[in-house]
Amino acid sequence: MQRRSHHLLRKDFRQLLASDACYHTASVFDPMSARIAADLGFEVGILGGSVASLQVLAAPDFALITLSEFAEQATRIGRVSRLPIIADADHGYGNALNVMRTVIELERAGISALTIEDTSLPAKFGRKSTDLIGMFEAVGKIRAALEARIDPELCIIARTNAGVIGIEEVIARAQAYQKAGADGICLVGIEDFEQLEQVAAGIEIPLMLVTYGNPRLRDNARLAALGVRIVVNGHAAYFAAIKATYDCLREQRQIDASDLNASQLSVKYSTAEEYMVWAEEFMQVKE
Repeated sequence: MQRRSHHLLRKDFRQLLASDACYHTASVFDPMSARIAADLGFEVGILGGSVASLQVLAAPDFALITLSEFAEQATRIGRVSRLPIIADADHGYGNALNVMRTVIELERAGISALTIEDTSLPAKFGRKSTDLIGMFEAVGKIRAALEARIDPELCIIARTNAGVIGIEEVIARAQAYQKAGADGICLVGIEDFEQLEQVAAGIEIPLMLVTYGNPRLRDNARLAALGVRIVVNGHAAYFAAIKATYDCLREQRQIDASDLNASQLSVKYSTAEEYMVWAEEFMQVKE
């Protein structure tokens, strides 16, 4: 596999954004998966925050992983990667100053792009983990991220959750993040092409969609025509790895097969139910 510098990989990613095509990410979680994705011809990979939490901590996606832990895993992947990697940097691990630190660490790790979302994380006492921060605070985070990067080829992508706010606010936030200088807009929770068209109408920078395989958004040509350049379908590869590990070890112990699927196994072994009990007891959070 041809080696490429982090700077050149970032230029490769910007070329993807500047193209008129739509690319689907490979979910990578360690150096081996990154090499496999590149060898299979994927144009871009993504290190998901939820996947990193499972891989590093065996913990659910409750904003438990720290920046240093996430950056260490990103560094391991960046050291060997032959394709651009997007890092799901959650909320930037704090306020705007923390976002600056996040950008510095992930740029050093070799990441080609990172998403900074406007979710209020970690969840505050008695609040949902899907609450969003104010738009002006989110704009400050994007501006801080842009200030912190050294390599101008590193892409800063602003992310918002269209599934928890009205479409008018989604449009307002996306346009504000574009005006702040974001290199792209990442949208989670878009339901169909009608919603996507409303948002895309006021956006001139590339779009990234987290669809989790939504069948109503599977028309690649139509996505590309609306400015969508990156699609994240989910992280099936990691959950398949959990299932394969379970089945291999189970067979060695000559234990009968379980009815649990890969997702259910991840819930079981990340002790998600225990975390939910703690959240309800100590935070009054109903997830």
